[in-house]
Amino acid sequence: MLKPILLIEDNPHDLELTLVALERSQLANEVIVLRDGAEALDYLFRRGAYAERDDGNPAVLLLDLKLPKVDGLEVLKAVRESAELRSVPIVMLTSSREEPDLQRAYELGVNAYVVKPVEFKEFVSAISDLGVFWAVLNEPPPGSLRLQRRPTSSRDAHDTPD
Repeated sequence: MLKPILLIEDNPHDLELTLVALERSQLANEVIVLRDGAEALDYLFRRGAYAERDDGNPAVLLLDLKLPKVDGLEVLKAVRESAELRSVPIVMLTSSREEPDLQRAYELGVNAYVVKPVEFKEFVSAISDLGVFWAVLNEPPPGSLRLQRRPTSSRDAHDTPD
């Protein structure tokens, strides 16, 4: 079973484009959509409506910067302060090109900061590349929670879960 991709996005248009792009990249990972930072924190810390969710962390968080209730930088900070969550890759996926936002995101430990392209084709390509890299190609740090990837060749079929 593959780890899910957690998409935290409040803009319906950007959400739809991101889901289309992830679908076109043909990733098998489930995409869990959350609409604000408070809901994201509840999911990640297994509280409220998510208290009974399955164990394990997502493969990657695709996190919008400007979110209602709790903004993306606050979510990033909370995740990086948690021993259980700090190794989860976080990609800030935003329309903000403001240098203070970029600087603060990296100070808080974001793995990547991607400005949403305006053109649909560029957007689809960027999201597809992000999904493939973080959900399939990236090797998580030792000791992190990880579920087995689907074998990609006959040689991989004999691998055991980490």
